Amino acid sequence: MAEFAIRAEGLSKRYRIGVQETGRNTLGGVVIDVVRQPMTNLRRLRRLTRFRPGADEPDVIWALKGVSFEIKPGESVGIIGGNGAGKSTLLKILSRITSPTSGRALVCGRVSSLLEVGTGFHPELSGRENVYLNGAILGMTREEIRSKFDEIVEFSDVGKFIDTPVKRYSSGMRLRLAFSVAAHLEPEILMVDEVLAVGDIRFQKKCLSKMDDVAREGRTVLYVAHNMPAIARLCTRAILLDGGRVVQDGPAAEVISTYLNSGLGTSAAREWPDPATAPSGEIVRLRAVRVRNDQGEVTETVDIRRPVRVEMEYDVLKGGYIVLPNMHFFNEEGIYAFGAQDLDPEWRGRRRPPGRYVSTVWIPGNLLSEGMLFVDANMNTLEPFIFQFQCRSAVAFHVVDSLDGDSSRGDWTGPMHCVVRPMFKWTTRYLPQPATVPAGGRLA
Repeated sequence: MAEFAIRAEGLSKRYRIGVQETGRNTLGGVVIDVVRQPMTNLRRLRRLTRFRPGADEPDVIWALKGVSFEIKPGESVGIIGGNGAGKSTLLKILSRITSPTSGRALVCGRVSSLLEVGTGFHPELSGRENVYLNGAILGMTREEIRSKFDEIVEFSDVGKFIDTPVKRYSSGMRLRLAFSVAAHLEPEILMVDEVLAVGDIRFQKKCLSKMDDVAREGRTVLYVAHNMPAIARLCTRAILLDGGRVVQDGPAAEVISTYLNSGLGTSAAREWPDPATAPSGEIVRLRAVRVRNDQGEVTETVDIRRPVRVEMEYDVLKGGYIVLPNMHFFNEEGIYAFGAQDLDPEWRGRRRPPGRYVSTVWIPGNLLSEGMLFVDANMNTLEPFIFQFQCRSAVAFHVVDSLDGDSSRGDWTGPMHCVVRPMFKWTTRYLPQPATVPAGGRLA
């Protein structure tokens, strides 16, 4: 077995603003042009090979700057970071979709990647033909592909359209088939970008479960996502990128905690001042989600003994609908701890006029367990049911335990692995004399 599955050595990638990268903009493309037109293109070759990470040049963005790491065979690694951190660029380089400006990437093993909806599909070919084409690209024999074909089709739920040209598929159908092909053709290395976010919730869960199976089989998984519970569930290790550089590389829980508390990612307050970028449906648009302590202060750290509230601010754009705000709470391992549906009697079952609303769920003290909690903010209407939006890991907060003895921990000082930690009432009945058991008898 190879010593590593993936090795990145000083990877850097430069993009020119407003210039689309093609073969002519890569080093190989320029070399070909130099051969064809020596005098015209020699200056381009010199200019391209002279670039170094960090060099100042107008209209240039460095998506990656000197990224180095090594991933061993069988590791499950999450790549996290804010928008523009360089995550997708890194996966494109490792998948050989684009070339680095400097540095090198070494990949040992058969790679299957899903970076964009329908990546690798030929639009004129049918779903069946694309399955065989992708398998052939991975180096599989026709018999190997045939043995997996039924599983791929069943998982993707596109059975009756499998002989239809892919160009006629919806984006959801292309996604389902593309993921199914990538995961079932037994790659040694599976790379998945957060493209899964465009799928429906049921299919997202199927994909995460399948990726979990792939990881358990000892194959290497590289997963890019903003979904921190999914990263915590699937990955034992995470790499945090910011500004194209590696900020932290280590155990997934530690790196996620750094990300959430550094201002780079989700925190206790998240707002969408621009309606164009806010999660929205035709009826309701999300404006903000916030975590507040019992003093009303926005906070990322909550005392386990004190109540906490999570509020969702939103605009009802069209009147006459019953809306149902709801939130889902997940722990660091991606376990669904509990959900909360809006039960406010003032608006429950009432059709709302347009306007601004703030719905708040109140969580009592001594209920939550110690650790990080992630909150999904969701909205739909009732009568009729119309899904409006789902914002995964909209906010997160850390529950801190107390050793004072007045929390649900009591006098126990060791770790307590559980999803919730309610404080129950206990009673004790004392017998002043030990009970005696007659010979051959039973305790009275």
